[in-house]
Amino acid sequence: MPNQPAPEPENQDGVRLNKAIAATGHCSRRKADELILAGRVTVAGQPEVNPARHVLPFEGIAVDGRVLSAPQAFTYLMLNKPVHVVCTVSDPEGRPTVLGCLTAEYKALRLYPVGRLDYFSEGLLLLTNDGQLAQRLTHPRHHQPKTYEVLVRGTVPDEALKIMRRGMRLAEGDELLPVDVTAQPVSGNTLLQMVLRQGLNRQIRRMCRDLGLTILRLCRVAQGTLRLGDLASGKARPLTEGEIARLRESAGLPAGLQT
Repeated sequence: MPNQPAPEPENQDGVRLNKAIAATGHCSRRKADELILAGRVTVAGQPEVNPARHVLPFEGIAVDGRVLSAPQAFTYLMLNKPVHVVCTVSDPEGRPTVLGCLTAEYKALRLYPVGRLDYFSEGLLLLTNDGQLAQRLTHPRHHQPKTYEVLVRGTVPDEALKIMRRGMRLAEGDELLPVDVTAQPVSGNTLLQMVLRQGLNRQIRRMCRDLGLTILRLCRVAQGTLRLGDLASGKARPLTEGEIARLRESAGLPAGLQT
């Protein structure tokens, strides 16, 4: 039978070991549990296999022999990702990454993108060093509705809109949930506003491909309660306390900022 975390004793000082590891930005609490149970964590130089163990600030924590830094305050940014930028912290092909859009101050905080926008897409992208929140937001259980503005060449047939609204099967066999979609003519083309409740890779591009529609521009303008607003392309801003609270609540986490 696999190792299980021991019950958490009552009335202990300090914080749980898994939470303390996550607070350093090293990984999420779930991953910290795995590391602890695998015997890869020491506290004050001694092996520790109980994720519920409470630790005090002066007790050094190490993973695989590397001492972790002191707990950091979490940072939450909204970036308006430009086209021709990849949603990774590094790229083997040498293409620009989202970290290149950040100031030196933010680059030093080990921020990671939450989710993805493909190379030719733009718009709202979250970056954070809150591993627990990032893990929640990318899990299907906590998937947030995302709103996109999609400029399509020419006129979109009513039948194509009906297919999107009732749900469709992609050429690869993926079954899609119904998509809320409205259409507006713009200078001989069509601007679609689409609300997706699934997180399939390149879903909109694959939908339009199967419906014979050519995308000219694809921009994410909202995620859950967050709105891109007038944030300039390539610029980032910190989320407000209210935005952070609502974001954490949507992921089933306490609304207060965690440190």
